[in-house]
Amino acid sequence: MRWALILFFVAAVFVVPEASPCLAHGKPAADVSRGPDVLDTAEADTPDPGSSSAIAGMSATELSGIAAAGGASDVGLAVLDLQTDQAVSEQGDKPFYSASLSKLILAVDALQQQLSGEDQDLIHRALSTSDDNAMDVLWTRFDGMDAIGRVAAAAGLTGTHAPDDPSQWGEVVITANDMVRLYHYILGSPARDAVVAALSSAPATAADGFDQAFGLLGVTGVYAKQGWMYYLPSDVYLHSAGVLDGRYAVAVLTTSPTGSWTTARQSINAVASAVLAKLGVNG
Repeated sequence: MRWALILFFVAAVFVVPEASPCLAHGKPAADVSRGPDVLDTAEADTPDPGSSSAIAGMSATELSGIAAAGGASDVGLAVLDLQTDQAVSEQGDKPFYSASLSKLILAVDALQQQLSGEDQDLIHRALSTSDDNAMDVLWTRFDGMDAIGRVAAAAGLTGTHAPDDPSQWGEVVITANDMVRLYHYILGSPARDAVVAALSSAPATAADGFDQAFGLLGVTGVYAKQGWMYYLPSDVYLHSAGVLDGRYAVAVLTTSPTGSWTTARQSINAVASAVLAKLGVNG
């Protein structure tokens, strides 16, 4: 990917704190928005009356407060009860660049095809340690640009589409609502076992040395895919999307304008902790 090509330039201009993340450049991140922001706070379907959902009584005010815990970060938040199909969200349809969450989308498409042992290993590496080198191979080998559209159509992802630049898989456009819908689709698809196994084995340290233990990763009962990206001039993307106790799909997408990994990490952790508390997870 071309991100690696600008690392020397970036290092010459300023020092990026903490670990070296995926790096993107081009038009400002604000240009990602391809339509109005949809504030779909507390948007919910009718739950199954035979099953109690932790999000059944989650109000618009509560959701707004959870998202506000992110401070200066722009937050897209969605929770889907996989048993009742009840869903709540705050800026759930707001578009974000995917960073490494595109690996999850591509894996779903690839896992429905005939795979070699090498292919399976690449998918596992891309999902667990978030290996960019593995994703580079998969993106080319499994027709990444069209794969995004195929999965979006099959899973009913209304705000997800391939990047404008075919070489930039980190610029796939996603939404929080689409990420929880994607998990709903995955858990009923042939990709289920491989995806759950890979995400469940995700280590705290990613293949590139980045500390990916933020947001949902590392919480008991949760498996999650993480995403991170520095987008010039100063936007820090941190995303965490996963499943809690096999019951709730949760997506927390954030963009911090501060240029600080520390601040961005504090923001997504605050939002994730707040939503998990509402789902009955403490600490």
